[in-house]
Amino acid sequence: MLINWFPGHMAKAGRLIEENLKVIDVAIELVDARIPVSSANPMIAALLGDKPSVVVLNKADLADPKLLDIWKSYYRERGRAVIAVSSKDGRGVKSLVALVRGMAAPKLERWRARGLGNRSVRTIILGIPNVGKSTLINRLAGRNAAKTADKPGETKGKQWVHLADNLDLLDTPGVLWPKLENQLSASRLAATGAISDTVFDMEEIVTALVDELSQRYGEALKKRFNLTNLGDTPQDTIRAIGQKRGAVVAGGKLDFEKTYKLILKDYREGRIGAVTLDWPEDFTTDEENTGADDD
Repeated sequence: MLINWFPGHMAKAGRLIEENLKVIDVAIELVDARIPVSSANPMIAALLGDKPSVVVLNKADLADPKLLDIWKSYYRERGRAVIAVSSKDGRGVKSLVALVRGMAAPKLERWRARGLGNRSVRTIILGIPNVGKSTLINRLAGRNAAKTADKPGETKGKQWVHLADNLDLLDTPGVLWPKLENQLSASRLAATGAISDTVFDMEEIVTALVDELSQRYGEALKKRFNLTNLGDTPQDTIRAIGQKRGAVVAGGKLDFEKTYKLILKDYREGRIGAVTLDWPEDFTTDEENTGADDD
């Protein structure tokens, strides 16, 4: 199954970002720490060009700590500033503010040297849907400055948010790319909730997720669902999970839809443990930007 999802408002969001980047001092590129490559939109990298920017590995509390360190090194080796944060509990947010201020300092100094006075640092948060932009903005602002929602793509237009101590932030809608040709990344995006549940096959995505978890986080999977052993196949494991959770219908048949949903919910909420799906060995150089279409 090829997952493609590019609503009209996503194309509009790309144009909106391009139009507003010229007034931005430092851009924040937000990715999901559990799938840092899969959730990095190559359109954003192209739009940023040489603009000072920092990669923020959000939802770090849900990611494997060992892989988190590996991915931070990965970005640094490529000349990118990078920081891990957890918007939910605020971990790393103060450090992010300090980093953005430091990166903007040279530009603001040139601004003052030309006699243009002082002004706030202007930043922008860019990322695909459901990587936690609104939650991070609210954490930075210390109030409900941006609406949060479970549905990907909830932010509809731009809005400036004034943060404390001369820091202004431009919020924008999440941006997905036209075609997800790397189906490994597409599957992981669907599993984390970046793609609406209505546009993919639940059985296929959960089967792929359980397969990956069985290979790399088998003990965590067994512990969460109280399994003695994993099945010989992902579907066997799914059946065992459904039976343990009592997801059955009349006649004792397994309710697969209910089982798929409960597995997905537990994964998304971190109940299976600190799990990272993207591992560096999953991607070659040509695949690092998730196989976005060039058309």
